[in-house]
Amino acid sequence: MTASKAKGALKGVVLAGGKGTRLRPFTYTGAKQLVPLANKPILFYAIEQLVSCGITELAIVVGDMRAQVEGAVGDGSRFGARITYIDQPQPLGIAHGVKLAEEFIDGSPFALFLGDNFLKEGIAPYVRQFQTDCHNAMVLLCPVERPQEFGVAELDGQRLVRVVEKPRDPPSNLCVIGIYFFDSHVFDAIRRIQPSARGELEITDTIQRLVDDGLDVHAQVISGRWIDTGKHDDLLEANRLILEDLEPAIEGSWDEQSTLQGRVVIQAGAEIVNSRINGPAIIGERTRVVNSYVGPFTSIYHDCLVANTEISSSVVLEHTTIEDVSQRIEHSLIGRNVELRGHERRPHGYTLILGDFSRLQMP
Repeated sequence: MTASKAKGALKGVVLAGGKGTRLRPFTYTGAKQLVPLANKPILFYAIEQLVSCGITELAIVVGDMRAQVEGAVGDGSRFGARITYIDQPQPLGIAHGVKLAEEFIDGSPFALFLGDNFLKEGIAPYVRQFQTDCHNAMVLLCPVERPQEFGVAELDGQRLVRVVEKPRDPPSNLCVIGIYFFDSHVFDAIRRIQPSARGELEITDTIQRLVDDGLDVHAQVISGRWIDTGKHDDLLEANRLILEDLEPAIEGSWDEQSTLQGRVVIQAGAEIVNSRINGPAIIGERTRVVNSYVGPFTSIYHDCLVANTEISSSVVLEHTTIEDVSQRIEHSLIGRNVELRGHERRPHGYTLILGDFSRLQMP
């Protein structure tokens, strides 16, 4: 069986219902897809990449963080999209999330994007390829150092012949990333797979079903940088990648005693007082940085206070106060509504992962 020779306009399905367990305690009270990279929620990058390719009819599959996701994204008009929200009451797998979107898809080909994936160079060439070539499905792959931690592809040329979930003996180093393209055959495949040992309908089993049915499943190795932002170190790396391309912009204020060096963004309403900002770095709206040093590859979100503190290579979420910390904070993730204060000065360095609403008295 083969796909039709011409595909109409694609729709998009974005999965944003995961629990974010690998980012805990950072995500106990917040959706992992709303963690900001360079002061923009991860989910927004996925939506913007889809819209930039002309995919403007989008469904977002959401779980128990629906209110947060819908509050941040809205109806999609700010992105030039129309967004439908689909509830996934239980996290029963990626394929289950796709199944719930069948009525929305209504026979159209579509792109599936996991909302916590980050592809720096975007998806435009892969959208064009899927729209013009004769494929029932296209799966994007990326070489990785530890393929046994992912779904892994076995290829015959560019044709996918097998997908194995977290194999002990991987058939290749090519992992299946969280971006896929399907036609309507995928829904029949989902109906004919069984839940895995963990009780989920797996997308890897779905893809294997398509392969076993003799459908045309194409594999494409990406040429750019892909990061699964579900882990702390990976999230910091994705933040770093975006900041590397930061265009300087000063919308807030800074006084004569302050120094801005390199690619620095000071967003509207932010205030820099007697401080040094070494870029690439971004300071969010209405955030105050006072008597402090903010080093490279740091993002501080909106409505924060950083006072008498040094911080670098870190991500700080909104409504957080960091004050009087005696040694530099580095390579840290600090959540929403955190209060981090220090007193005595001792020769220590800190690497921190603080979830939302944390309270920590520094020694």
